[in-house]
Amino acid sequence: MSRPRIVIVGAGFAGYRTARTLSRLTRHQADITLLNPTDYFLYLPLLPQVAAGILEPRRVSVSLSGTLPHVRLVLGEADGIDLDGRTVHYTGPEGEEGTLPYDRLVLAAGSVNKLLPIPGVAEHAHGFRGLPEALYLRDHVTRQVELAAAADDRAECAARCTFVVVGAGYTGTEVAAHGAMYTDAQVRKHPMRTGMRPRWMLLDVAPRVMPEMDERLSRTAERVLRQRGVDVRMGTSVKEATHDGVVLTDGTSVDTRTLVWCVGVRPDPLVESLGLPMERGRLLVDPHLQVPGRPELFACGDVAAVPDLNQPGQYTPMTAQHAWRHGKVCAHNVVASLGRGQRRAYRHRDMGFVVDLGGAKAAANPLGVPMSGPAAGAVTRGYHLAAMPGNRVRVAADWLLDAVLPRQAVQLGLVRSWSVPLESSSPEVARVPGRPEGAGRPATPGTQRSDTAPEGEQADGTTNDAAAKNEPDSEPERPRPGGEPARNQPGGEPARSQPGGEPAKSRPGSQPAKSQPGGEPAKNQPGGEPAKSRPGSEPAKSRPGSQPGGEPAKNQPHGERVKKGTSGSPRASGKPRRAVEAAGPRPARGGSGRPGKAQRAAGAGSAGKRPTAPSGPSRSAGPPTDPGPEPPANQPPPGPDIAPGPVRRTDGRVAEGDS
Repeated sequence: MSRPRIVIVGAGFAGYRTARTLSRLTRHQADITLLNPTDYFLYLPLLPQVAAGILEPRRVSVSLSGTLPHVRLVLGEADGIDLDGRTVHYTGPEGEEGTLPYDRLVLAAGSVNKLLPIPGVAEHAHGFRGLPEALYLRDHVTRQVELAAAADDRAECAARCTFVVVGAGYTGTEVAAHGAMYTDAQVRKHPMRTGMRPRWMLLDVAPRVMPEMDERLSRTAERVLRQRGVDVRMGTSVKEATHDGVVLTDGTSVDTRTLVWCVGVRPDPLVESLGLPMERGRLLVDPHLQVPGRPELFACGDVAAVPDLNQPGQYTPMTAQHAWRHGKVCAHNVVASLGRGQRRAYRHRDMGFVVDLGGAKAAANPLGVPMSGPAAGAVTRGYHLAAMPGNRVRVAADWLLDAVLPRQAVQLGLVRSWSVPLESSSPEVARVPGRPEGAGRPATPGTQRSDTAPEGEQADGTTNDAAAKNEPDSEPERPRPGGEPARNQPGGEPARSQPGGEPAKSRPGSQPAKSQPGGEPAKNQPGGEPAKSRPGSEPAKSRPGSQPGGEPAKNQPHGERVKKGTSGSPRASGKPRRAVEAAGPRPARGGSGRPGKAQRAAGAGSAGKRPTAPSGPSRSAGPPTDPGPEPPANQPPPGPDIAPGPVRRTDGRVAEGDS
């Protein structure tokens, strides 16, 4: 008899606990496969401490292969499930596709950021659901404080050091509490020239902070926030967001460069494509976490509407505590469906909640006993150490070092604004150049709109406006403050030389590229550095004689000469133009429409067999190949969001120093 095949989709709290328990219960008598976009389990409750510089990112990420030795890990994102054929279709991190057959399927895909129909939020706000978002927020806050300290204009300084957090639940409260401590520590050693200090705002439509907790603990958390200077405004939210500020529901306008969106989560839209009974965006299951009518299908965590046996007529809330316990019960019931053991109904007794407010301050009610102050802080950190499935010693060591050493306030620039869009279907994975967001994820109504909302929060009513911004033919977004590209584009603002856009100015058969910001000449013009090679394409460096494929280089002898200005130097205009660097392979274009241009020779380079594309705009036939580590197209000029590098002078020589 063949071994049963068990596939688990998602490695969050529910999926990870299911895989670990199944590995122990099956005793190697079943093939267990875990499908997840990342190779780690993320301990979400400690994510605010990563953004505040207390913990390093690897401390809150537990290796799946290292802690699940008898579970096969498949990296990828599920984008289709054939219930009748019992297969799961997925897309890998490099665009490859695959299919996983199963005898038992456990859906534990988790949740994504919840959007509301507020103008500008999808474009200018950032969520807080994954490591990329936490790392970006840490760099962004550090950068804004440094720019504010160097600003001479008082209004600019005030805008840059104002941070708005929307959502006063557990996550939003902890982000505001830890963020205020982090920025205060920064300006304590380097005061601002205008004598100002960072300002944090916490907004929510609820009547009090953390309405899910006991009222006494809610007052404790609000008191700690106000003591740290956080502007707590209950009954207030964002009415409109722009690139340089927000408009509140009370009519107040706040100039800011930072908007953190922590209003809640909604189930992963994958489950809506199954066509099964739903409850406010979650898949309906019985108390045994089994889908009615589908004995081979189980669901747990945020994607499952599990009946609460302690409160008839209600469902368990979308919390990590419930998801962790769902996983254990689900594993027992999967094994029972294979003929070993008895089924269990999910019944949970509330053990209380803990909220870390930074330093020695916390709010907790273990076993229903309300606590605050240092005692609550000790209970909170002790609970986290006990609940983490790994890295306990490393986390404790980081806490000890943070207590005796100052934090390192540096920006590494590893995650850019466009890599962590709010409307992402996979917030745990940073967007990479050349691969559009959600390539392969089914287009379901839940992708942009969901009626799901956690208890005490407003339901999601996102319109299709955010989705329309991702269309290839839509108008590019205005860059983010500080020189960041628009976040809802796959690789920033689309490059003019890519398919579907205006032909590149420096391509053969068109006008040469104008100079870059700061007077730097185009890479393929005389006096400048040759253009670097693009991944997946032929090298772009021009060599004497011809380009790959036999066409002469435009700036080499026997090729078309670069246009000259009146002074004889390469053409440059008074207005700076960004350098065009493609994020993937592109066919050669005859941008000027001149007849008689030679076609690229067949077999030259990786794209040698492709014909010359027409000069007019056209939509790309498919996603580009893997671009590798190159930056996205149309990278913005050197600014606060760009990693430092050498500054090139207008005469082609490299100047000393960093940009």
